[in-house]
Amino acid sequence: MPIPLGRLPTPIAPADPSLHALNRGWKFYEGDVPVPPVRGNDETYAATKAGNAQAAAGVDFDDSGWNTVQLPHDWAIAHPIEPDQNDAFGYRRRGVGWYRRYLVLPTEWQGQYLELQLGGMANTSTVWFNGIPVAHSLSGYVQQNIDVTPYARFGDEPNTIAIRVDGNVMEGWWYEGAGLYRDCWLAVRAPVHIATDGVHATPRRQADSTSWQIPVAVTLSNIATAAVGVTVEAVLLDPQGRTIAQASAAANVAPLGTAVASMSLPVARPRLWSPDTPTLYVVQTRLLRDGQAIDSRRSEIGFRTIAFDATTGFHLNDAPLKITGVCIHQDHAGVGVGVPSALLEWRIRRLKDIGANAVRFAHAAPADALLDACDRLGMMVMDENRHFDPSPDYMAHLTWMVRRDRNRPCVIMWSVLNEEPMQGTRQGYEMVRRLASAVKALDDTRPITAAMNDGMFTPLNGADAVDVVGFNYKHGWYDRYHALHPDRPLISTEDTSAVMTRGEWVSDAQRNVLTSYDSEAPEWGLTHHESWKMIGSRPFMAGTFVWTGFDYHGEPTPLPWPAASSSFGILDMCGFAKMAYHLRRAQWITREPVLAIGPHWSWPGREGQLIRVMTPANTDEVALLLNGRTIGRQSCKPFVTPEWQVPYAAGKLEAIGYVAGREVVRAVVETTGRSVALRLTPDRPMMLGDGADVQPISVDLLDADGRHVPTATDRVLFTIEGGEIIGLGNGDPNDHDAEQGNARKLFAGFAQVLVRSAPAARQLVLTARVAGVPEARVTVPLVAATLLRDIPATPSVQHLTEFRRTPFAVQAPDPREVYPVPQWRGLSYVRPGRLEEAPTEHATALLQGRFVPRRDVAARGGTLRLAGVIGRAELWVDRVRVATKTSRAEAPMTAKLPAGDQERVITLVLEADAGEATGLSRGVAIW
Repeated sequence: MPIPLGRLPTPIAPADPSLHALNRGWKFYEGDVPVPPVRGNDETYAATKAGNAQAAAGVDFDDSGWNTVQLPHDWAIAHPIEPDQNDAFGYRRRGVGWYRRYLVLPTEWQGQYLELQLGGMANTSTVWFNGIPVAHSLSGYVQQNIDVTPYARFGDEPNTIAIRVDGNVMEGWWYEGAGLYRDCWLAVRAPVHIATDGVHATPRRQADSTSWQIPVAVTLSNIATAAVGVTVEAVLLDPQGRTIAQASAAANVAPLGTAVASMSLPVARPRLWSPDTPTLYVVQTRLLRDGQAIDSRRSEIGFRTIAFDATTGFHLNDAPLKITGVCIHQDHAGVGVGVPSALLEWRIRRLKDIGANAVRFAHAAPADALLDACDRLGMMVMDENRHFDPSPDYMAHLTWMVRRDRNRPCVIMWSVLNEEPMQGTRQGYEMVRRLASAVKALDDTRPITAAMNDGMFTPLNGADAVDVVGFNYKHGWYDRYHALHPDRPLISTEDTSAVMTRGEWVSDAQRNVLTSYDSEAPEWGLTHHESWKMIGSRPFMAGTFVWTGFDYHGEPTPLPWPAASSSFGILDMCGFAKMAYHLRRAQWITREPVLAIGPHWSWPGREGQLIRVMTPANTDEVALLLNGRTIGRQSCKPFVTPEWQVPYAAGKLEAIGYVAGREVVRAVVETTGRSVALRLTPDRPMMLGDGADVQPISVDLLDADGRHVPTATDRVLFTIEGGEIIGLGNGDPNDHDAEQGNARKLFAGFAQVLVRSAPAARQLVLTARVAGVPEARVTVPLVAATLLRDIPATPSVQHLTEFRRTPFAVQAPDPREVYPVPQWRGLSYVRPGRLEEAPTEHATALLQGRFVPRRDVAARGGTLRLAGVIGRAELWVDRVRVATKTSRAEAPMTAKLPAGDQERVITLVLEADAGEATGLSRGVAIW
């Protein structure tokens, strides 16, 4: 059972107060949307112009029938598991999908800098803003930061974001999901502002070993039409929020240019960051114009030193420390790669429980929220590049990652590749050299590695261009390479790959399961015992990164169909502990006594038969007792787990751990009776009522004595109030039940429900039911929370972007006249958002547009809104006058539209005096 946190996470002030959340209100369609053939000169001409994107990319596309989703969103996880699909991706289809969202931006934001931040789109994508293509993303792991300032509309004019995501593109050989699977934001900043990832503040220890300097470099941007002089202030706050250093610098930023303001903050004897004491300070950066703060950033930093020694391995803060790391992918049972921030933090806590002090996100840049958790919880990170390619497009991915992450104390090294075929060649050396150079230009405080599984012994290879040589597997090469290159630090960047199925104790091809006795590993890997002995016994090896911390969807090696997920994890896909969890705790944890027993002790029908028992421990000795009778006592040896052959008898199997002859810890497994009660265990007793907070709830069955039943496989049905179930799981690699729904079977005694709070509710209530057992219910109060600043979702909007205008004339044209299309096209083209030429005398003109209403408006009726009209005007719809405007000043005009799916004709009669410019000053929309 995962250890509950038991409290709300500590609230953290936002790092960038300019951000507004964009996770809600997205319209989604799975499948591609064909672009109708363009025919005719006028249509062809129009289709090539800015703002006139076609089909689902266009502003006037009808998405009223699309589903509404909340981000993060992975559409592939909802697909069935199908045998004709790729096993590497969990036998799930991916395909193409479209997202659209509408934004209404307040008029006071006009003149501000607007940046659309799309955290992750799996895998390649194109983004349109108001019908204009503004970004092409080549990787699902790289955030797109898009300046949309030139294209934005304000006031009542809705803006349209359209995104086509191609999930068929493969960046990896694991489950990558599909969709907008990370958080999205809109940054709203002053014309002169701090650029995204524009604060660089990495502490540096000085030669006296006690004092530190924090060089602070702040990149500024300016979208104004003139140069602007500003002042940048940097203030260092200690963990209690007290100011301990400050500095300032002036800068002059040219129009549409950038500038860097530099300063330094001195610090004497700061408290150090480490996995055991993750002490964080804050650099608070403010941008001032004429003495007024116009932008700011909050950067959490930590003081720590890192060093890799070729003889003694890794040193943190001048003390040797073995890196006990794991590799992980970003996916979880029930939600796929769309893992909410709160669940990412939970996953890091689970890895800390193992005794892990480092994580490698394989094989790409992780989400911001995961790194936030690593900084605050004390988890070191190897930050890894996805594409081994120094060409400009892909080099930009690497430099983005370094700029984003270089302030973080958790990041201790950069990895520029993983198992690339060219790694052992001269070309590979040159590629690594260029990637490493780009990293060093941005951050020279951390070493660079390359996760290589071959080619280290060739005359010139990637290992010759890095600071720390990374070994993926190849355990037998450690000593040979160290002997040849005694001056090069070494680390195992990936190892082990032992496999087991949680709760199973015999490998069984018929049932497609693997034993938990740590005896199964593929030909390239080792068991957990073998691997840790290879690394833990060699001081020159800086540490380990075990493949993997969690099981993950896809890559089910070595299991065939129907297995659809991996078996490599120390934890299963839900974070439930396998035997590997207890083995690694005994190997890695030294601060407290560790002892566990495996397997469970419910084996009906095996009375008298020998059961192999493992008792992983970090104590001096372990004694084993069955029903109070001593089975034996063993000394604990390095890299060896005490084992026993015990004749099975129902009752209590108990292990006792001793240090220096004194009992320090006990572990017990007992024979359980039939299930009589259902238990729901939330990670936290309360949640934030912000509509975004997520937590896992563990589900298991108990016998009459309140003991967990480890063999239960019952099907559980769930209902929820005050929230929603966003995912289900149980860790069974062969289970093909839907991971999104309201039911899940227990596997080896456990299942998991992921719940998200509702924004308006006061409590979340989850009810579970199992046949023959009383229902269980857990009530979680929802604590009032300051909601993330977001831009409210706007209903599906149809923009009317094309009108035609008659010449201004003294004699008013007839507003009831509907011009035939050929004649209408011959009139002057008008696009909303501009004013018409001023007549030389009092005159009248007619603007006419036409549209076919979207499905929802056709069915129920809707509203026509001209967001801004300047001049006296009459509004006619289908030859009927519906509104009159007598003022010359800008004002909106609105009319109700009756239901009906026929083409509608809008006519605006504009009256202007001599020299008076009139027209549609803002957009026209129907919803």
